[in-house]
Amino acid sequence: MFELLLTDPHSKARRGRLTTAHGVIQTPIFMPVGTQGTVKAVSPGELRELNAQIILGNTYHLFLRPGLDVIREFGGLHGFSRWEGPILTDSGGFQVFSLARLRKISDEGVHFQSHIDGNACFIGPREAMEIQAALGSDIAMLFDECPPYPCEHAYAARSLERTLLWAKRCKEVPTPGAKFGIVQGATFADLRRESAEALVSMDFDGYAVGGVSVGEPEEEMLAAVENSEPYLPAHKARYAMGLGTPPQMVEMVARGIDMFDCVLPTRVARNGTAYTGRGTVNLKNAAHIRAKGPIEEGCTCPACREFPRAYIRHLLKAEEILGLRLVTLHNLHFYLNLMANVRQALEAGTFSEFRRQFHANYRKTDAPEEESAS
Repeated sequence: MFELLLTDPHSKARRGRLTTAHGVIQTPIFMPVGTQGTVKAVSPGELRELNAQIILGNTYHLFLRPGLDVIREFGGLHGFSRWEGPILTDSGGFQVFSLARLRKISDEGVHFQSHIDGNACFIGPREAMEIQAALGSDIAMLFDECPPYPCEHAYAARSLERTLLWAKRCKEVPTPGAKFGIVQGATFADLRRESAEALVSMDFDGYAVGGVSVGEPEEEMLAAVENSEPYLPAHKARYAMGLGTPPQMVEMVARGIDMFDCVLPTRVARNGTAYTGRGTVNLKNAAHIRAKGPIEEGCTCPACREFPRAYIRHLLKAEEILGLRLVTLHNLHFYLNLMANVRQALEAGTFSEFRRQFHANYRKTDAPEEESAS
């Protein structure tokens, strides 16, 4: 399923190829998030034009709405959403613990109240895999418990024990695609190693580093990956869940990660923030009121090919839907193109220089500007 094509001699960065029933995925790869069966504000056709290779769906949200009976009538999530490429589905574990009301966790699973209507629901490891099988996922994530940040070692250890118990039960449920195990262990190096080694002994198709980007400092996030990666097999794909900013992704690639997803490109677009090679740009700022150039010079996304920043700013200030759609398309293009450039640098043997140059140019935040000329 996963073929390791090359490893960078100066870091742990890898170039690989992941084969699924709905297409081949070139790694490292960014995967746009389509929680509700859609990447927000973007059509499947537009995603194809942006060269998206794989998108995400979410078990928890799709289980609650529209429900499996509806999706089954369309032959699964591919037919329902009209996305023909590969789909990875999260198990819903993170959403159960972060969104659900009055949840009760046991070794059998989680009883909870729907955040939509308050109805009583249950998802356990078997149910999570059965839902993903009904969705027709190309990659199904195991049901896991995501501990909060911060938490005590004893809590994280008990949580990990339950996650590993659930992993064994998940493995027993047939799914049409691959199953990826999720390394947990909070911020504790010993638990991360224990989790990775236990999952590898169960022999899943790939492995993710979970429980990151849940409020911890960036150094803890990087440490979670560094404490997990050495115990994961080189011949299986590695996925950092819910990450991250462009600099974080470049650093995770250098630490041996192959796959990423993050809501940031679409989320911040709705606030008028665009990603560029020199950092983020707040397009609502007054500095762009008469700007005739594109969001980023040289960018080939639909927004930059056709519209000046001044017009996009006008749309955003007027709260026109087209404005947030254009910024969303630009941001997704930036993320996808960043990973394409990383793959190209790895193939050319220039990843170290690419990494250095990217960090030299990129600013984490846009400098504040006066909004007086709005």
